Order: sequence, then C-alpha cells, then structure tokens
Amino acid sequence: MKKLFKRFKINCLLLVGLFLLHTGTEAQNLKVAIAANLQPVMKVLQKDFKQKTGIGVDAISGPSGNLATQIQNGAPFDVFLSADTKFPVNLYKSGYALKAPVLYAEGVLIICSTKKIDLKNWPELLTSNKVEKIAIGNPSIAPYGKAAEQALKKAGIYDQVKPKIVLGESITQVNTYITTGTVQIGFTTLAFTNEVKNKFPLTYALVDPNTYSSIQQAMVLLKHAEHNANAEKFYQYILSAPAKKIFKAFGYHVQ
Repeated sequence: MKKLFKRFKINCLLLVGLFLLHTGTEAQNLKVAIAANLQPVMKVLQKDFKQKTGIGVDAISGPSGNLATQIQNGAPFDVFLSADTKFPVNLYKSGYALKAPVLYAEGVLIICSTKKIDLKNWPELLTSNKVEKIAIGNPSIAPYGKAAEQALKKAGIYDQVKPKIVLGESITQVNTYITTGTVQIGFTTLAFTNEVKNKFPLTYALVDPNTYSSIQQAMVLLKHAEHNANAEKFYQYILSAPAKKIFKAFGYHVQ
C-alpha cells in the first residue's frame, strides 16, 4: 500500500511539473493582435515563424478599431497588425508603440457569393430584386467595410442599397454571413477565397481598386514589447521575404 501511495505521489508530482512546464512555455508565447482578415494567413505565418525560430505566437483577432481600443486600455499585446494605417498611426502618436508604423501588405477587396451568379455588373445586380441582403464590415472599425462603403458610394448606389446592408463587426463575421447564406452577397478580402476554396463553392469578382482607398495594412511594435527580443524577431519576420511570399500566396499585394 505504501509503495502504491508513493508511486501515486510521484505521478502527481510529475503531472504538476509537466503542467508548470506547459504553462511556462505558454507564458513565453508572443501576444500578437491581428486584424480579422489575417486569420487564414496568420496560421501559416505562425507555423513558419515557429519552425524558423522556435518562438510561439498567440494571435488574437478582431476588428482593427476594437483591437486598437484594447491596446489603449492596457491589453498586453506585443505586436499589432492592423488592416489599415490609421489605427497604428494613432497608437504611435499616443505613445503606445515603440516605432512608427510600417506597411506589411495591401489588401484586395472583392464582392462574392456562394451562389452561381454573374458579378460583372454588380452595381446593377445589387439594386435588383435578386439581392435582398448585402454584407459589409462595420466601416467605423473594419477597414474592409470602409472600403466597401466607398465602392458602393462611388458606384452611386449606396443610398439605394443601404436598407439591404447587413453590418458585420469584423470581416470574419461578414464571411460567416456569406458562407451560411445569411446574405446573398458580401464584400470581403481576396484572402477569403484561399481560406474556403476546398470548403465552399464561391463566385467572386475583384472590386475596381480605383473605387476605394488603398487598403494599406500597417504594423507596430507595441510598448509592451519594449524588452522582448522575440517580439522584435517576429516584427522583422513579417517584413521578411519568406513572410511576403506567404502574404502574396493569400492574395495580398506586397512590396
């Protein structure tokens, strides 16, 4: 009985040790805030970065505006990859970032549907009775939503289709509306086509880039990472040739 108890005690200590080792490793992971549109590509970037450096990255996604607010309220993020330049610039000017924002990619806006429909003349289609609901991101916090709003206004149909618009708090929610059939059509990122190509049939068309402001996506190294060399490594990795190759494969424009 004593031997059994002793063995049980040893096993418990081993389990506790493994738990502490695991949580200690988790605690060392970088905390990176990413715009919702980056979720698919970030999975590949995380894996590649871990293989190259052994450093783990925890990516927390959401609308860029909401993430910026969280950072201002003390969220312990090390790096912020936004879907625009405005929010990173504001953080830098307010003293929340160690360096001025740098561009890491440029997004591409598309209009898409899970239905087999002709999207060549999408302004006419959206104003017709064939489309009842249109998903776009919330323009105040989601840069791709702002771009979609601009494209609709440039086409001269915004006021006409406004009653049909369903706002998503992030591009992820817009994509959910599209794939679940909640809406017939949605405005999203070209990277979405890569994400669902083996899951959902998708019809899409590029939105003329002259109809919306360039979706320049910027990154900042945050003050929380002031003494974190691993955060600097990840920051530099995002600007590296291997990372740019991954971004390009997902439909982003890179320099």
